[in-house]
Amino acid sequence: MKKLILLATVLFSSVYIFAQQDNRGDNSRQDNQIHTLMGRNHQSNGGYGSFGAGYTIIDGKDAATLTGRAAWIMGHSVALGFAGTGFVNSFTPDVQPDRFINLTGGYGGLLFEPILLPRFPVHLSFPMIAGVGGIAYTSSYKPANSWDYYDTWVEDTQTYLIAEPGVELELNVLKFFRMSFGLSYRFTTDINWIYTGPDVLEGWNAGMSFKFGKF
Repeated sequence: MKKLILLATVLFSSVYIFAQQDNRGDNSRQDNQIHTLMGRNHQSNGGYGSFGAGYTIIDGKDAATLTGRAAWIMGHSVALGFAGTGFVNSFTPDVQPDRFINLTGGYGGLLFEPILLPRFPVHLSFPMIAGVGGIAYTSSYKPANSWDYYDTWVEDTQTYLIAEPGVELELNVLKFFRMSFGLSYRFTTDINWIYTGPDVLEGWNAGMSFKFGKF
């Protein structure tokens, strides 16, 4: 895992250098405007807030994610900020009658996001999240003769470190609004449970985000 994280760091450092060079080149042009799908709009340094949703697989089961970000954009080409993600996988019947189990939790940390060719209406960004998270193993029990009553409790919890590099296809819809469609991969430290494997959280995540701000 350390080699993969090192590789991701080198990759995004290279993208950062390229984005800076692209930004310097753009500044030397007479046309220094950001192009959107509905017109051309001049922008300066700024920032954005975003929310989104995604799909992944956790412990071999379908899982949903919800994400949020807040970032400051420097020179149109690099965003620095914070990001957070919550997740929950599907309920699965346990060996005990009327009992269901699932995994839920979240993680958050620093966001580093080089943006490649940001003035084009369709372009790429490369978000990298590094931080810490927590996961809970939960049980839910529903009595056989009850239609709407569930008793839910947490069996165990764990904390972990996470690094999540990704790539996003970003659309400049309006001068203050962007949409992105992305793919990322979670690397985590081991989850030391008897219930699951140590790499239970590692895997791909696909999602989309809505970004609002000054780009």
